[in-house]
Amino acid sequence: MIQTGDPTGSGKGGQSIWSKPFSDEVRSTLKFNNRGILAMANSGPDTNKSQFFITYAKQPHLDGKYTIFGKVIDGADSTLEAMERVPVNAKNRPLNEIRTTHVTIHANPIADAQLAGR
Repeated sequence: MIQTGDPTGSGKGGQSIWSKPFSDEVRSTLKFNNRGILAMANSGPDTNKSQFFITYAKQPHLDGKYTIFGKVIDGADSTLEAMERVPVNAKNRPLNEIRTTHVTIHANPIADAQLAGR
């Protein structure tokens, strides 16, 4: 798993777009049952800011604890494999910077399901 989203690079920084932590949005139907799941990183309940993580494998022990908001799909295997190959230091931080240069939202199945249920 890799954690990112801290603009300070310290692993302790970052703010939400609301300038304060926001509540968890855990859904029982969303599981850490695949490689490439994106979820909010936090320091406890309702402490979400800007940091998030991406799983390299299934992580069922995280189910119900973190807000899942997406999945890496386009080029998932090559993207995740490239990130996994980056050497890390003693604190498991990458020796070479990994940078997200763009994101494409293909669909929002959560919102689509909510609209369909109305």
